[in-house]
Amino acid sequence: MTTMKAVQIETFGGPETLQLQDVARPKPKDDEVLVEVRAASVNPVDYKIRAGKYPPVKAENLPKVLGRDVSGVIVDRGAAVATFLDGDEVIAMLDRGQGGYAEYVTLPADLCVRKPAGLDHAEAAAVPLAAMTAWQGLFDHGGLTAGQRVLIHGGAGGVGHFAIQLAKAQGAYVITTCSADDKDFVLSLGADEAIDYHRERFEDRITEVDLVFDLIGGDTQDRSWSVLKEGGAMVSTLAKPSERQAQIHHARAATNYVAHPDAAELGEIAHLITEKKVHPHVEARIPLDHVAEAHEKAEHGHPRGKVVLEIRPG
Repeated sequence: MTTMKAVQIETFGGPETLQLQDVARPKPKDDEVLVEVRAASVNPVDYKIRAGKYPPVKAENLPKVLGRDVSGVIVDRGAAVATFLDGDEVIAMLDRGQGGYAEYVTLPADLCVRKPAGLDHAEAAAVPLAAMTAWQGLFDHGGLTAGQRVLIHGGAGGVGHFAIQLAKAQGAYVITTCSADDKDFVLSLGADEAIDYHRERFEDRITEVDLVFDLIGGDTQDRSWSVLKEGGAMVSTLAKPSERQAQIHHARAATNYVAHPDAAELGEIAHLITEKKVHPHVEARIPLDHVAEAHEKAEHGHPRGKVVLEIRPG
């Protein structure tokens, strides 16, 4: 049996449950490619799964390799794969069956997109899940169009920093909440207004917003109804917006959602990156064997942009 190194959990718990182990190296099926993973990013879903706080993953699903997005090089492919060649550099958001914290991963070829030129693998690995969460929230669920006003809560984070850039690329007027330390960062991404949530109440600053993109939840979401214009929409990655409040404010409460793999959308994002309209920000690059440190930083360190695991740097 050919083996590889991978990080998996056998029980739920804290970062100490993340174990670097030897596991079987997968083989691609007819419609799959085998990717030598160069980098994989850390996302909130990873530490929620690790802690047992992500209901779709139950104890009977363990052991499990974590990680939902990767950047790497195709080193083998199934007989039916004609769109890629060995040696092609690709990025992808994995479905729930695979894990990216590994030296190799197999996945359907139709989930892969060529790595955007100008990005190294760590930057490229930061893109798929976070950028598609932003894309699907803003456009698929939120219906954001050019000329509209969007309020993005949590604009300095992994999803938020992509949301600012994607909304600007669409031609929207972008307002975001962030800490004072992150104001210059979010403005550099293209935000038109940045509101320090520690010192200012956003509802005292703004009104008549077409879309609220909520990445914070709780009281922040509840207070956001008052800034929506009639017919506006609220989209959240966390808690489903209240249908009752939507009716009261004559707005639309788009359901909270979980991003899904979509190579067509990822390809559009990659094009925007190539056009230099969007760029991932990597706060930290951490070796795979220091994965517990990466989880700690992503979960509690309030990083700007993304934390990335470097598996084979380059």
